[in-house]
Amino acid sequence: MTFPTKIAVLLRGDLAVWQRLNVTAFVVSGVAGTQPELLGEDYADADGTRYLPMFGQPVLVFEGDAQTLAAAHRRAVERGVACAVFTDELFKTGNDEDNRAAVRAVPRTDLRLAGMALHGPKNAVDKILKGARLHG
Repeated sequence: MTFPTKIAVLLRGDLAVWQRLNVTAFVVSGVAGTQPELLGEDYADADGTRYLPMFGQPVLVFEGDAQTLAAAHRRAVERGVACAVFTDELFKTGNDEDNRAAVRAVPRTDLRLAGMALHGPKNAVDKILKGARLHG
């Protein structure tokens, strides 16, 4: 099945494994939280136990260096494609209020991005992620 849109996560390649997982979990919540139409139906097992819905389309995870991440972020902003960001400072905070304050304290071009997630038309997302490679 092909989709006209793409959900993508871009991680900085030098992150520790725990950081990659943490960043991914946080930034995809931004996509799900603002675009609930991307979620499928609830899941259920054969015994009828219900589980939360998940995205109804794949989430592709990419990686790149800090420059690739900064360029992707710039292109997303220029193209008007909303994104969720996770900066290095968020590894030191412990709640949403402090997270938002840490991002708000830094001008956009100076953000030290650890990762980002976005959803948009497939062609636009592909252009935004130019230079990134699938996480492997």
